[in-house]
Amino acid sequence: MFSSLRNRNYRLFASGQLVSNTGTWMQRIAQDWLVLSLTGSSTAVGITTALQFLPMLVLGLYGGVIADRFSRRRLLLVTQSAMGLTGLALAVLTLSGHVQVWHVYLMALLLGLATVVDNPARQAFAAEMVGPEDLRNAVSLNSANFQSARIIGPAVAGVTISAVGSGWAFMANGLSFLAPITALLLMRREELQEVTRAPRGKGQLRDGLRYVARRPELLWPIVLVGFIGTFGFNFAIWLTAFVDTVFHGDAGTYGLLNTLMAVGSLAGALLAARRGTSRLRLLVGAALLFGLLEITAAAAPGFWIFAVLLVAIGMLGMTINVTANSSVQLATDPAMRGRVMALYMMVFMGGTPLGAPLLGWVTDTYGARIGFLAGGLISAGAALGVGLILARIGGLRLKVVLRRGRPRVAFVERPPRKKELAATG
Repeated sequence: MFSSLRNRNYRLFASGQLVSNTGTWMQRIAQDWLVLSLTGSSTAVGITTALQFLPMLVLGLYGGVIADRFSRRRLLLVTQSAMGLTGLALAVLTLSGHVQVWHVYLMALLLGLATVVDNPARQAFAAEMVGPEDLRNAVSLNSANFQSARIIGPAVAGVTISAVGSGWAFMANGLSFLAPITALLLMRREELQEVTRAPRGKGQLRDGLRYVARRPELLWPIVLVGFIGTFGFNFAIWLTAFVDTVFHGDAGTYGLLNTLMAVGSLAGALLAARRGTSRLRLLVGAALLFGLLEITAAAAPGFWIFAVLLVAIGMLGMTINVTANSSVQLATDPAMRGRVMALYMMVFMGGTPLGAPLLGWVTDTYGARIGFLAGGLISAGAALGVGLILARIGGLRLKVVLRRGRPRVAFVERPPRKKELAATG
């Protein structure tokens, strides 16, 4: 489960990221709650989320080209420094009493611009630290790291906001980036895996897109996580709306729900770290169940039923993320990994500017339950569609057996068509 931690560089990286990720989750909770306090609108929360991920949608592939062309360690030093500065700026504005909603929008946009390069560089840098033999484990542990911080961050943020206000949560996030910057500076560069850098040239974006389009094992997982990321992962909108209008809670309640969801996500990441393979059928099955559980949670009659369902949703959401991420990375040539992972992150996170305002409007207009239901329906439908396409590509068909006491649903090999039999005969 923890094989990647044998590597000194990865241990430094993981420890720095744990501190930084905790600060990031504190800022996410504080940011969502601050926007809701300033505006009283779920749509405004959705706009903030959209602005943070809009640069990934528009510029994501360029970030991948940069990550393939330059030293990923040096790129991370720049991007992590820039992300820390946005947190400190928001802290100064909030603590001085001058913060307005447009300030939050601007900081979210600047953070998104840094993320354009940071995400593909950080994703691809994992292979340089641990090599291909431990890559799947490192991807899972990165997710576990993020979710561990998600357990601590919202809980601390809820207490901090209630006690001293959002500004100190932003300050903590800005200072937390000193940890990953220090870890990157302490790494032994001679122990990093050597990677051939892509030379400067024309058509590198098109090369990356053509590379993915020719490979179904890359294309369809990316399509599926695009739908899930755009419509199924808008928890900032739904949870603030549920806390405010359904359960009539406060920032502490919001932090608790995020923490419970993170517990499930951490469990999903650790289970993924133990698996030796990343199968596409696991990805599709987890995505389908994820959508069905969101539909169920939308109709949950009480707070604790809703909270327990969030744990399961978090576990399945992380299973989707880790399985898709590791399967795509392992199926990609190292020289193309930055561009492929940029495309992956672009559709996974970059779809948020499209989905967040739309589902924020649905939530404001029709209520929190309808907004959550819409995300679950789209996620389940996407899983079914991609599953059937992958089955067809693999020469499989869906078989349903309804014997008494032993109903069974499975994919089996599709029998050859008459024309295929005639050609072989």
